[in-house]
Amino acid sequence: MQGLMQDHPLLISSLLTHAARNCHDGGIVTAERSGDGTATGRALTVPYPELATRTARLAHALTRLGVETGDRIATLAWNDQRHYELYFAISGIGAVCHTINPRLFPDQITYIIRHAEDRWIFVDPSLLPILEGIADQIRGGPTGIVVMAPNVPDTPLAQDFDIRAYEDLLAGQSETFDWPVFDEKTAAGLCYTSGTTGNPKGVLYSHRSTILHAWSIALPGAISMRPGEVILPIVPMFHVNAWGSIYAATMTGATLAMPGPRLDGQGLYDLIDAAGVTYVAGVPTVWLGLLNYLRQSGRK
Repeated sequence: MQGLMQDHPLLISSLLTHAARNCHDGGIVTAERSGDGTATGRALTVPYPELATRTARLAHALTRLGVETGDRIATLAWNDQRHYELYFAISGIGAVCHTINPRLFPDQITYIIRHAEDRWIFVDPSLLPILEGIADQIRGGPTGIVVMAPNVPDTPLAQDFDIRAYEDLLAGQSETFDWPVFDEKTAAGLCYTSGTTGNPKGVLYSHRSTILHAWSIALPGAISMRPGEVILPIVPMFHVNAWGSIYAATMTGATLAMPGPRLDGQGLYDLIDAAGVTYVAGVPTVWLGLLNYLRQSGRK
């Protein structure tokens, strides 16, 4: 005999659906970026309902690009709104979100892209030079590259790859998406190690493991996330999924403050101050930079 109460697989798409329906005061506060990816100095707030509609449009766009269940879709990006949308759209349709660490050596990034057999690569404009430097090595692999910006900048990658602009993909797409239901053990995310012993090793996260991990870190004994809290994940989204903070904040309706590429002391201070951050997560070297800025500026 089996119990049928709440008999539904644990899927990542359900987190954003829940947040959009019940957590209108939460969302993302992010440092605004200009078309070329540079920070403008302003902060933008995007509530969960709007994030859900944009993610739905992205899911439609991915489907039209021919992305299928199990396909690996790479991201080479910072902690920002578009990367957040990719997290949910890619795994939500049954594909695998493959986050790439831009700080790895070029030959390691080349190996990772080819080993994962990535179909598309979504790249932040500021990180385009990385792909330009390995274009010859990855030619014949990915179908195309999407620049995470309103427009595609001039790049030699256009000679060998189908290049699209992120916002162009979303334009005209439906703001609702019928998220598929599938086995919760389906792969949702792919992260590679830093290759300290031989080539980098890929680790697959399932929908089930992601949901359970998010649930555990949101408990009072861990980060204690809830509506009204503002979480700043300085730990990168390409580093073990920002320690799960992206999913946990969405699950609980907490707000995420996204720093983008600006991880210097003043950049972090300004975002913490503007967003009213209540919880931060990052490695010690980040805090050394912030402490040095505090000492030099005299700010508290």
